[in-house]
Amino acid sequence: MTKTATVLMDRDVLNSIFISAKKLYPRETVLLLRGKKKKDTIHITDLLIPPFATYGYGFANLPFHMLPVDFSIMGMVHSHPSGDKSASDVDANNFYGRIMMIAGFPYETERDIVAYNCYGEKILITIIDQ
Repeated sequence: MTKTATVLMDRDVLNSIFISAKKLYPRETVLLLRGKKKKDTIHITDLLIPPFATYGYGFANLPFHMLPVDFSIMGMVHSHPSGDKSASDVDANNFYGRIMMIAGFPYETERDIVAYNCYGEKILITIIDQ
């Protein structure tokens, strides 16, 4: 993946991320992003609930060895109840897949989510209304 990749995401997927984050607030949530990669674009179409995930105050963990072998998983998304959408060192060290997204409180608009590549650089997210 190049550093200039973009992410397309269906609005229903964005809304589902926000619903999950609101349900667990003030704990963090974590979900897997399923989609397809074509050239420098990743299209996120679905979410998966990771098996045996732990949702806590200031953290969300998942046992990577329990994840399914599924090449359509493009990465993961987790929430930051503080509203800070910056990737921490812990986030960077637990990078999985091609992208990582962070949803920040209040989980309402497109401005409340960011995507990062494996270099820790922000990636443009385009929301698709279908």
